[in-house]
Amino acid sequence: MADTDQVPVPDPEAAAAAVLDALNATEEALNATVKFVASAEGTALAYGSLVLMALLPIFFGALRSVHCSKSKEVGGNDYDSGFRNASEMPETITSRDAARFPIIASCTLFGLYLFFKVFSQEYINMLLSVYFFGLGVLALAHTLSPLMSRIFPASFSNKQYQLLFTQGSDDNKEEIVNYEFDTKNLLCLVIGAVVGVWYLLKKHWIANNLFGLAFALNGVELLHLNNVNTGCILLGGLFVYDVFWVFGTNVMVTVARSFEAPIKLVFPQDLLESGFGASNFAMLGLGDIVIPGIFIALLLRFDVSLKKNSRTYFYTSFLAYIFGLGLTIFVMHTFKHAQPALLYLVPACVGFPVVVALIKGELTEMFRYEETPPEDTEVKEESETEKKDQ
Repeated sequence: MADTDQVPVPDPEAAAAAVLDALNATEEALNATVKFVASAEGTALAYGSLVLMALLPIFFGALRSVHCSKSKEVGGNDYDSGFRNASEMPETITSRDAARFPIIASCTLFGLYLFFKVFSQEYINMLLSVYFFGLGVLALAHTLSPLMSRIFPASFSNKQYQLLFTQGSDDNKEEIVNYEFDTKNLLCLVIGAVVGVWYLLKKHWIANNLFGLAFALNGVELLHLNNVNTGCILLGGLFVYDVFWVFGTNVMVTVARSFEAPIKLVFPQDLLESGFGASNFAMLGLGDIVIPGIFIALLLRFDVSLKKNSRTYFYTSFLAYIFGLGLTIFVMHTFKHAQPALLYLVPACVGFPVVVALIKGELTEMFRYEETPPEDTEVKEESETEKKDQ
């Protein structure tokens, strides 16, 4: 946990880049502690609220990742997430991506550090605010879309729309943006835009948290690890990365104190004294939610693949996350120093399920579990069709 990193966009490649950028910036920027005096009640309320807010996107994001994965297998027809376009498809992280991620994250972190040293923080944060405003509106709209589908009655007149931009003409015509949405989605976008304007104008912590929760949930839902080996590589690499940049240098602390964007969850420790205008915050970086969260979501999909009508590995890893986050808070509160949350979360989230798999004799099956990327699924279906035709 830190005291101080989806989001669907029209282009799938841009979606992956945007999510990774947000995760990079989050995990890098948010492990600093701002020291201040707070009452025991205020501290307990703040940390308890952060833990609860961290659990919500992991739990619901993991559940939605199962539906998202099923839609990938059947062509996207059974997953009503609202915006029907390619950006809804999950981005699969391979072992190569996982191995490069800590390096990319480190370069991004150090680049931000140099930017804040050379250029004015005011202008950089202004650009970041506009960038995350757009991402946040889309992320919040995507998050709310299934809820809107359940709220509105079946008799509701739901008109369909399509936003299409193309390049070239005739046979050389190429789609740049193909965005399908309906009336319910427009309402979600309006709500997201209202929250976005509120955040831009006031930078209020509630607006920040709404965007942060949306980013985290979208990250857990749409970023899929292809197997447990990849998850271990990713978490192991970011374990080293987190420890080095928190304990080894002041780079992360400097960036964290300079970086203003909704890539963290915050809760005031002086809420009881100052109300909603409180300003002394405890903070948790989105990277400390999404990185373990995508591994927990993978274990839920593994549970589903076993077809045993149980969620053993999901609940084990979920409880392990609670234990790791609680241990982080305890150590940080005891030693009054910023802690790299992945130092505690990674061993817990990986170790507990592995121990359970050893006890149940399913360790080999766990590490053999493999998810097929969408493009591979399409190739496989084409090959099977060709065989039938022959």
